[in-house]
Amino acid sequence: MDLYTINYIKNNPIVYRYLREDSSWYKYLNRSSEPLKVIEELAKKKYGYTPEARLKKISDNIDLISSFLEVLK
Repeated sequence: MDLYTINYIKNNPIVYRYLREDSSWYKYLNRSSEPLKVIEELAKKKYGYTPEARLKKISDNIDLISSFLEVLK
């Protein structure tokens, strides 16, 4: 694995955590650093860092607050 790939993994905690859980990607990273972007996308989807997941989380929180306010009425 080249130094760029190693530094990228160490400096990106989302990718580092994903690789710790799914170590099969190391095989591809040893050959080339191209799968880094694919790994980052998969990690963001898995841990909910995509814009869609964040909007859903905000929407769920707003629904929770509105239902709580309805109970207080």
